[in-house]
Amino acid sequence: MSDILPDEARLAAEIDRLKAAIPKTRELYREVCALLFFRFGITPTANRLYQLVKRGSMSTPTQVLGEFWVELREKSRVRIEHPDLPVELQAAAGELVATLWAKSTTSAQAALEALRIDAEAEKASARNEVASLQAELVRTETALEQRTGALLAAQVRIQELEQAQAAGEAMRQALETEVARQQDEIGARDRALVQARADFSGELDKLRSSAELAGERLRAAEKRALLEIERERGMNARSQKELEAAARRAEQGEARHRQEIQALQVQLGDARHRAGVVEGNLEALRSSNVAYVRELDALRLQLATTVANQAATRKRPLSSLETSKPRRAAPKVATRKRSPS
Repeated sequence: MSDILPDEARLAAEIDRLKAAIPKTRELYREVCALLFFRFGITPTANRLYQLVKRGSMSTPTQVLGEFWVELREKSRVRIEHPDLPVELQAAAGELVATLWAKSTTSAQAALEALRIDAEAEKASARNEVASLQAELVRTETALEQRTGALLAAQVRIQELEQAQAAGEAMRQALETEVARQQDEIGARDRALVQARADFSGELDKLRSSAELAGERLRAAEKRALLEIERERGMNARSQKELEAAARRAEQGEARHRQEIQALQVQLGDARHRAGVVEGNLEALRSSNVAYVRELDALRLQLATTVANQAATRKRPLSSLETSKPRRAAPKVATRKRSPS
């Protein structure tokens, strides 16, 4: 038998054909042994058989190979013990078969032992690799869980930041709207205050005109009183009533304007309180408001002074008239002195 390997492609094709034709593993191994030994001239070994067939366990090709050699020896022995052969040839053939059988058995056992050692080594290596892979898998799963947790936490944080950003944007827009509204309201309050000041100035001018007119009437009445004391007294009483009515109207107008100014001041204070968070420039308005109040006090004092001067002016001509005409008896009429407001 030759040790030279046959064409591997032809051998592989024959093995595939046998695999398709023979489903049983032991019969397939037996046919592969016969194919190698008789057709290709290759001494079959357990390792070689397993590499070609790749079915069953490692003990299957060893058992089939042993059975193949026993069957081959039995068949050879029958042929050797044929009565037509000479005794020398029978002995030589028997020795040849025995030698072949011993070598084949030794080779099969050595191949089996080597295959077993390789299988054990591969098994140990596989176990070590499996353990390493399991440890690596555990580490990978742990790292994956940690990264998954970190990713979830990051996603939650991102959502929280997005929500906070949206809330901050909404709050910013609301604050901008509130600032614009407060600015509009402050402008309206400023315009209302300016209008109130203008109205108060107009009303004050009217009161001054009324006071001047009353003064003129009073002076005319005093002149007429030089000719007719009794008529002057009546006219003086009417003038006094008109002056008191004018004073009351002035006081009422002043009170009304004071109330309006106080209401505007309250509204302005409320607007300043609401807008104080976003705007800090209302201090100037407060200072101007104080100036308005001071101006109002000054005007009130001026009005009181004007009324007092008019009352004093009314009394002085009466005194001069009484001193210039002492011989004319006049009934004493008590005049009520109006206190300046």
